[in-house]
Amino acid sequence: MAILESGEMYLETILLLGRKMNTFRAIDVGNEMGFSKPSVSRGLKLLREAEMITVDENGYIALTPSGMETAERIYERHQILTEAFVRIFGISQETAENDACRIEHVISDESFEKIKDKLR
Repeated sequence: MAILESGEMYLETILLLGRKMNTFRAIDVGNEMGFSKPSVSRGLKLLREAEMITVDENGYIALTPSGMETAERIYERHQILTEAFVRIFGISQETAENDACRIEHVISDESFEKIKDKLR
């Protein structure tokens, strides 16, 4: 099952929450993303069905191995694109972050690797 942009955004948020907190629930994801409870419930349900996350009996969320792999890939793209926009093109940090957040979901592997190589 292919994960859409919104699913990738949830996975990235879950990855980052996991780095900040030992445990967290759907409410934390919603607060971090600024999304409503129904939206978060639907998004997390789709990720559970895609076997990208697990939710235990206490409502705590964890990434599965495939969810972790996808989240780390998306987050790497976010970091590299942001850095490229700032270092190579002189774009402000805020604009670079916002643009990277949009582009990370649609950029081809070939283009991303070329940008990554340019930063090395």
